Amino acid sequence: MTVEEAKQIAADFDENRKVNEEDEFAFIEAMNFLIEELHDPADMMYLGGYYYELKHFDLALKYYEMAATYDYDEAYECLGYIWYYGRTGEKDYKKAFEYFSKMMDKGHLVATYKVADMYKNGYYVEKNQQKYEEIIEKLYHKVKTCSNLFDPVPEVYTRLAKIRSDQGNIREAVSLYYSAKDFLAQRIRYNAFFGNLNIMKWLIDDLYKLIEFDPDEFDFYDCYYLLNTPNKITFTYKGETQTLESEQDGNECAVCFNGKWYHGRDEFFKEACIYDKKLTSIYERLKNFKVH
Repeated sequence: MTVEEAKQIAADFDENRKVNEEDEFAFIEAMNFLIEELHDPADMMYLGGYYYELKHFDLALKYYEMAATYDYDEAYECLGYIWYYGRTGEKDYKKAFEYFSKMMDKGHLVATYKVADMYKNGYYVEKNQQKYEEIIEKLYHKVKTCSNLFDPVPEVYTRLAKIRSDQGNIREAVSLYYSAKDFLAQRIRYNAFFGNLNIMKWLIDDLYKLIEFDPDEFDFYDCYYLLNTPNKITFTYKGETQTLESEQDGNECAVCFNGKWYHGRDEFFKEACIYDKKLTSIYERLKNFKVH
């Protein structure tokens, strides 16, 4: 294998299409070859991110730590996440705070709101709600002009929305949730990463604690709310009716879409397709939602 061949294999590998074991093996072999030949921390982060998406967190940690030896900024953010959430089975808030703080000092937006979260929750540092709110308020003014879909606009907006809700400013909170929802939906269209989907789920759950659900006007992501209880929903794609149902199954609802069952709303939003196209990638073309 040459460097050029390995790069082509990596370029051809698309996480949003269905791949077989042979495709995956070739991709991993190509990425490891590039890492050994070029020692580029961007390649280490790419492979680590692939494993993180698959929730193979031990392997993700391996490549993130490898990239960190090159003082690669993105690696510190990802290591912060691994230790903050205990992705490998052990939480270490001290390590998380140190990694996030290192990036916050460089003006990194994501690391900054994670440091704020640690003050809010009292993780490693003393709990300080005022400091949390001050950081989020300042971040809001920095991100509200951001246009890159991977900038942390919905992450900051949803935090500020909760602050506004607690302050009794429901109108502004709802407006922030709607703005965050639209921004996040566009991001998910390109990257249905489970972290992005979780943010959307929590956003929808919080939004409908503040406003009443309107069964005559809702969209694809509002189904997060409906699928949490037994419901039957229809919508159209290219004029064809699609059927979506949820049935109580223990503590949560199982979801059936066009005859195929999913363990719950998380799996549905992550996996559901029409003609091999993920619903998240064509959400704007899904129309005429109705509850029956």
